[in-house]
Amino acid sequence: MSTRKRDRAPEGAKRREILAAATERFGRDGYDDTKWADIAGDVGVGATALYHYFESKQHCLFLILDGAIADFHARFERLARAHPDHLDALVGIVRDCFELDEHEIQRNRVLVAEQGLLATRSETPREEEARQAVRERARELEFSWATFLAGAMEHGAIPNADPRLLTRAILGLYNSIWHWYRPNGAVALHRAAEFYAERILALAGVPMGQAQSKLLAA
Repeated sequence: MSTRKRDRAPEGAKRREILAAATERFGRDGYDDTKWADIAGDVGVGATALYHYFESKQHCLFLILDGAIADFHARFERLARAHPDHLDALVGIVRDCFELDEHEIQRNRVLVAEQGLLATRSETPREEEARQAVRERARELEFSWATFLAGAMEHGAIPNADPRLLTRAILGLYNSIWHWYRPNGAVALHRAAEFYAERILALAGVPMGQAQSKLLAA
């Protein structure tokens, strides 16, 4: 390994640590109520040191959102390719949507709570570049879902519908979970998963009984 790569490794590790701490803070306390100094204290650095890694708190937020969508998209693509049968692939994708650890849940909470900020142009070039990157990644995710659903319709796995509208309906229902779900709340994740997975499949046109049996068999 070169000296340059060795020098960058600790910097990358600290950046990931800051992103993880910011995700926890934004998810627990809310983006607006979190101060830069709070995140700095969580990772044991001064507030000014954060500017070595991020231009601003909002720049940090955009990178968190980008990571959340990127990971979701990668998992979707992997499962869509893993199953030759479109319905089996859809069931696997829906089940996987709930195979999350607490950090991933917090990141989803941040995504659904703060994605409205993506609609407003940022004041600095670096923030704007990050904002545009998240928006583009979200478009790519929607396109992949719509393409997959269109293929499922063509093969008779689900009824015909507008794949773009169906994509938005499915993602909208899924994202609604993270507005209210709490890891230590009254509803366990497996219960939420059972309830919502069946209804996401029903939204796609899979009869409830078939959806239940497919989910149990997956």
